[in-house]
Amino acid sequence: MLNRFAVAPSGFKESLSAQSAAEAIAEGVRRVVPEAEIDLIPLVDGGEGTARALAAASGGRLVPLRATGPTGDTIGTHFALLGDRETAVVEMAAVAGLSLVPRDLRDPGATTTQGVGELIRAALDTGVRRILVGCGDSGTSDGGAGALQALGARLLDADGEELPRGGRELTRIDRIDPTGLDPRLAETEIRVACNPYNVLCGERGVARVFGPQKGATPAQVEQLAAGMERWAAVLTRDLRGDTDLAHGPGTGASGGLGAGLAALGGRLLPRFDVLLDHLDLDERLARADLVVTAEGALDHQTPRGKVPAEVARRAKLYDRQVLALAGTLGEGAHQVRSVGVDAYGSIMPAPVSLTEALGRGGEFLADATERALRMILIGTRLPESRREAQPVVSGTQRPSSVR
Repeated sequence: MLNRFAVAPSGFKESLSAQSAAEAIAEGVRRVVPEAEIDLIPLVDGGEGTARALAAASGGRLVPLRATGPTGDTIGTHFALLGDRETAVVEMAAVAGLSLVPRDLRDPGATTTQGVGELIRAALDTGVRRILVGCGDSGTSDGGAGALQALGARLLDADGEELPRGGRELTRIDRIDPTGLDPRLAETEIRVACNPYNVLCGERGVARVFGPQKGATPAQVEQLAAGMERWAAVLTRDLRGDTDLAHGPGTGASGGLGAGLAALGGRLLPRFDVLLDHLDLDERLARADLVVTAEGALDHQTPRGKVPAEVARRAKLYDRQVLALAGTLGEGAHQVRSVGVDAYGSIMPAPVSLTEALGRGGEFLADATERALRMILIGTRLPESRREAQPVVSGTQRPSSVR
């Protein structure tokens, strides 16, 4: 009998936080197994909720402040001081995330990471020895140029004039003057938690892969891609000649913020290696009878560093079964089986509008959890000779039409 559940989802963009997703799954589990022991493990991948989750897990606190948002307006934001009092967490999504960009202003050629640099500077003011920068859910594509400017670098065109904000300006950069950079950066360890599959330049570069998701037209994508090529060359020449800032793992994180921070000496590290150890994830998965994870979409990108894939990989180290739920199933969703997901499915009960899907995400997720768990329990109660050697949630389910 299934009784111990580890519930380890990420958030559903613009619909559910990781915490809300975990609570919705728990509700669905309790409808079927009222006496269940449920360990809620809302997971962060560097995106929305990272600072709050790590502060809570470590006995730390959030530090509220105001900084420059992605469209240039001053907004309320925060960073975290962890319980060790030596580490700060800067969550780029909290100051430059896509959710902070109004839909009618979604132009990744114009948005800025200036606020990220301002948060780093504020964290330096606390005297911490290390800063973790969470990359994810970004609404920018400026290669981290805004962050560097906020930290004191001057980005100059051929006439010696400072570049305006935005990734579209990077095609005009001629040189970087680093003399005004905050000297405390050299004395502070900066760890950048990023997806190593994201690179700055090339056919799989950040502009071409993620630019359209942030509102870029095909022409803007090519403009941004050209800007990233130029940006990588100037960064390498003027700041960090010993690192591949164009194609190195993680350089494309958060619209190229990874490359910008690497040029300042930041270490680009696989995000789960940096973040999940604070949550004792492996030990908690090992105690479960069933692991349930979830994400906004399962598709061919999921095995490339997304939360459900990492949860499944770790769960399989302890031979635990893994159920994955998603708002949508995209092309290549079946590939999640290769990383340890045993069964998966969409939470959508029927085609609905995007607005309704986002607004009812918690309800749909709880209902889908209940449906999936009832199917699993039917399978566990069948006589051995009658059990099908098939996933309990069909892996051949067609993607939902809702995006």
